[in-house]
Amino acid sequence: MSEGAAYGTDQSAPLYSPYSVYSEAGEKSLYKSTDPSVVEKKKAVLAESRKRLGKLPAYIEKKQWFNVSDELARYMYETRGATKFLAKTPAQKKAATDFFKAMEKADLSARRKNGAAAMEAANDSVAKLDAFVASL
Repeated sequence: MSEGAAYGTDQSAPLYSPYSVYSEAGEKSLYKSTDPSVVEKKKAVLAESRKRLGKLPAYIEKKQWFNVSDELARYMYETRGATKFLAKTPAQKKAATDFFKAMEKADLSARRKNGAAAMEAANDSVAKLDAFVASL
């Protein structure tokens, strides 16, 4: 099998789509979402996110609005993906949505340079993340 064949014409398994060189995901796939190490990695992302959210009050007190926005943008993309992956029940999905809204409110308040609202939203986002993690 070669890597340069036209649209995977020399692949041993049928392709996922005519524009992909990869076959359909199945039992022989390397990635399995049920693998315990995947769940542990997602939980580690949430633990790191908790640490980063803990930095927000200091930034808000110093009126470093750019740091608040940067901290929420740097790693929180992974946080959103991990949260959506781990949320299985309707209650967990609602807790995840509440956490996302609190994060977004903290970011918006920082962009508007509203210290009181940003501090409240930052503390709320930590509480909502803790509630989500407790529901897992």
